[in-house]
Amino acid sequence: MYGTTLKIVAVGGLGGLPATLVLGEAALQSGKPFRVSENHTVAQRGMVAESTFVFGEQDVAPDGAADILLGLDPLETLHALDRCGARTVVVTSISAPPLPAVKGGTSAVPDLENLRALIRRRAACLVAVDAVALARQAGSEQAVEMVMLGALSATGLLPVTSRRIRESIRARSSPAFVAASLDAFEFGFLQRGCC
Repeated sequence: MYGTTLKIVAVGGLGGLPATLVLGEAALQSGKPFRVSENHTVAQRGMVAESTFVFGEQDVAPDGAADILLGLDPLETLHALDRCGARTVVVTSISAPPLPAVKGGTSAVPDLENLRALIRRRAACLVAVDAVALARQAGSEQAVEMVMLGALSATGLLPVTSRRIRESIRARSSPAFVAASLDAFEFGFLQRGCC
């Protein structure tokens, strides 16, 4: 028997760490055994930032395939599919946060519909969320990760309850951003993307 493996991928410097901290806190408060590893070095170079959770006391499956892939950026989600298997459920933002290179005009905006189609072909199930729009609706574009945690929690695939995640958001968010973070989580949760 193997533990449930969750990979979180983001663009370096644009997220991944708050989601990891919130989930870790929620698992700890739930008494659920877990292990987590993060890749900070690559994130500092503006490449993919990745966290891997293994929930349970078991090891990672021999093929290394994630049970769940949480993507905060659609292009990085597509790249991470190489580390996933036929049974992997993908929960991804289908809107890309504006990158400095795109803002400065040195890089093209990726074709998001094409990315969604490519991801859908390779995932056992796809939950696609316009996380940037929902974060803006919650009052903070920086709340994309909380939107995505809400969408992930709504699938029912995590061994941690949404109540525990909400408590962890309250504990981990700065007072000025608690309301926006919780609203963002709720907007993501209401997407109800179940597989």
